[in-house]
Amino acid sequence: MYILGISCYYHDAAACLVKDGIIIAAAEEERFTRKKHDASFPIHAIRYCLQEAGITPQQLDHVAFYEKPLLKFDRILHQHLQCFPRSYWSFFKALPPLINEKLRIGKKIKKELGFKKDIVYAEHHMSHAASTFLVSPFKKAAILTVDGVGEWATTTFGVGEGSHITLLKEIRFPHSLGLLYSTITAYLGFSVNNSEYKVMGLSPYGKPTYYDQFMQLIDVKDDGSYALDMSYFLFHHAMRMPSPKLIQLLGPARDPEGLLDQRHKDIAASLQKVTEDVLFSMLRALHKETKLPNVCLAGGVALNSVANGKILRETPFKKIFIQPAAGDAGGAVGVALYTSTAVAGFSRNYVWHTNYLGPGYSDREIRDYLEKAHIVYVPFVDDSDLVSSTAQLLYKNHVVGWFQGRMEWGPRALGARSILSNACNPEMQDILNLKVKHREKFRPFAPVVCEDDASTYFDCDVPVPLPTDYMLMVYPVKKQWHTKIPAVTHVDGSGRLQTIRREQNSLYYDVIKAFGKLSHIPILINTSFNIRGEPIVCTPHDAYRCMMGTGIDYLVIGNYLVKRDDNPRDMWDSESIAKD
Repeated sequence: MYILGISCYYHDAAACLVKDGIIIAAAEEERFTRKKHDASFPIHAIRYCLQEAGITPQQLDHVAFYEKPLLKFDRILHQHLQCFPRSYWSFFKALPPLINEKLRIGKKIKKELGFKKDIVYAEHHMSHAASTFLVSPFKKAAILTVDGVGEWATTTFGVGEGSHITLLKEIRFPHSLGLLYSTITAYLGFSVNNSEYKVMGLSPYGKPTYYDQFMQLIDVKDDGSYALDMSYFLFHHAMRMPSPKLIQLLGPARDPEGLLDQRHKDIAASLQKVTEDVLFSMLRALHKETKLPNVCLAGGVALNSVANGKILRETPFKKIFIQPAAGDAGGAVGVALYTSTAVAGFSRNYVWHTNYLGPGYSDREIRDYLEKAHIVYVPFVDDSDLVSSTAQLLYKNHVVGWFQGRMEWGPRALGARSILSNACNPEMQDILNLKVKHREKFRPFAPVVCEDDASTYFDCDVPVPLPTDYMLMVYPVKKQWHTKIPAVTHVDGSGRLQTIRREQNSLYYDVIKAFGKLSHIPILINTSFNIRGEPIVCTPHDAYRCMMGTGIDYLVIGNYLVKRDDNPRDMWDSESIAKD
């Protein structure tokens, strides 16, 4: 039985295909359209999923959507009527896409796919809950989902057991920890639903000196519930987020092109601390109610890797699981698996074990592209040659674009579409930020280490939690290594750790180990293969174009090595380059 899950029309549109309860393929639409956080109907991602399975839309048994549009319309209508007339302009702007897209999603699916059967709809936070628990290694677990807003819910507390999920209670809009974070993201001059992770990365540069002011914005109860003081916010009735009262409390908002001063850094640090305190309060209350040792998290707030790295130390939970695409893209996985269990009646039979669910390219396809585009390349003799040559390049401080196997699922590059470099080089962070990624200088880079070496260099939970495989946990770097791996040690002595096991990705693992034999420190910088403002690369053409437009020195693509200096600089964006 084939089930297609779809999420779209907010941000990070995606599709996931499940066969008899097993995930076959999953991808975000942005990777195909090259529009970052593309929210449009994910027709390209759907076509890829169907192609990967070798089926047509007519062979689908169910198509499922990750939220309930009518329930969302009810909330938006109620929200704007309650705030009328202040909400008139906001409602006027929100109504057309709501009617033309969200309320017509069923017709859109049937038209685009020629699908004749009924569409399955699940509530937004049920899709989140299913996306994490139904693929977790736990037979029974507590569930916490936290994001901006779904239909009405912004936070849900639940329990999963076997193939069933029960959501016990919820916090409703406009009270939202996710929207609090987004409001301050906007206040600090960054883009909402795009740059919250920048605020997280900025926070270690400051001190939480505005903590008391932030606690005026949110009231946290002992039972894990919370409520915002809405006089500090405008998002419930306007197209803006911070209110004049919030600006009076914290000072002038930052212009998007303005300098980041210490006040901004302290505000980011204060926001991060409040977020952590509220999250830990909810988790302690959830544990008290469920008495379960395991917890599954989902929703955009579950991408806060700084908070995630502290959960097992700050709460009574013993084990944690977070699905790699915890945000809205993950809703496509969640609704597909929810349909598989709750509608089709399959028992859950899939434990998350790989993140490589996107498109892949054979060596022949890659070679054909390189030759058609007249790109100079050198083939590797075998995998051993590939591993040793790449490790040598990295040891000599070259920046390497790494394009291998199927593309990753979720927002993090995890060794399939990555940029790799030397974590021991103190200049590498600035080189990557300024010459390769073209992004803010304060942004940190993530270390990747083989799982068996992790506890040597990082003060991490032991055994290392599964979310660390997906770069969803930040841990302290042990002090004796701060000066030895400066390029991945953040200003507060932490690193957003990715661990890797050989059975997950043997080439990636072997390169790290080979680099370690040369440097005596088996740790690399792993950052996403893209530049600022663009999605992670998907195709060989995307990878080559990215290399030629940046300071990446070499591209290791399939079984081939491409050196940027061997290829004409005026070719990388030329119409003569053959596109996939």
